[in-house]
Amino acid sequence: MAGMKSIYTAVVAVVLAIVTATPALVQEDQQLETPAPLIYPELTPFSALSPPESPNPDGTYKVYLEARLTVDGAPLQHGLIWRIFDQQPDESGKLPILASAEGGRTLFEFEPGEYLVHVAFGLAGVTGKLKVPVTSPDNQIFVLNAGGLVLNAVSGNDGRIPPSKLSFSIYTDERDENDHRPLVISKVKPNQIIRLNEGTYHIVSEYGNVNAVIRSDIRVEAGKLTEATIQHRAANLTLKLVAEAGGEAIADTAWSITNSAGDIISESVGAFPSLVLAEGQYTAIARHKDTFYRRDFQVVAGRDADVEVMLDKKE
Repeated sequence: MAGMKSIYTAVVAVVLAIVTATPALVQEDQQLETPAPLIYPELTPFSALSPPESPNPDGTYKVYLEARLTVDGAPLQHGLIWRIFDQQPDESGKLPILASAEGGRTLFEFEPGEYLVHVAFGLAGVTGKLKVPVTSPDNQIFVLNAGGLVLNAVSGNDGRIPPSKLSFSIYTDERDENDHRPLVISKVKPNQIIRLNEGTYHIVSEYGNVNAVIRSDIRVEAGKLTEATIQHRAANLTLKLVAEAGGEAIADTAWSITNSAGDIISESVGAFPSLVLAEGQYTAIARHKDTFYRRDFQVVAGRDADVEVMLDKKE
């Protein structure tokens, strides 16, 4: 699109409202700051910023575009990504992108015609049609209907979990034709701000990489940032094969962990491997020089511990 330009404005903070806590989920007020990857929702109506203007000498028209989290919210001044598309697909079947801009309130200069305008704020976004010259003062303010989500977790009642051992995945609440929930974003770290359109999301929290997994449904409200702290029922264990209680761990030991049903859920090799297990009953089996040793043990939520297997406890 010839003659298309963009300008940007200064950064201001977006202050969001507080939400009410729910069991096992602590929700607080925060700021939406860190951009996240883009998704493209369905077409959404948008409303006006300024009345029609006279054309420029080159026949283009100036149009200011603005986005808000809610209808009554303040204009967003940073973190937006604007994209202007031609409505006619190219030879590959894709809509050509004609211009883009980043920041907040943005000025474009359009030739007469119809365009698709998409604005993203992290994973939140809306798309609408724009007809130039603007014939109505009701089509230049985009309402995202979006909020934000920050996730964290504790072990037991309030035990701190190292961030390196935590990971979250966010899914939509709806299921597809295969009865699967579509993934929105994976590998989300604690305290990472994720901007999302308003709605309910299914959260999967993983502590470690064995079986400590908690699922929760969390509601994101437009104009609010929800901070959710999920409670895991798990603990971090260190395995040791020793000749006596409190003794040195014996090297060159292979380990298998079985659950109460006898299924193997973890295997490792080392003098003192560490792993996270959900609360419950387990059996540790150590193999050293072709001899097997075992011990039954219990995992209590939030109680990290050493599991010592004695050399005299042969199978």
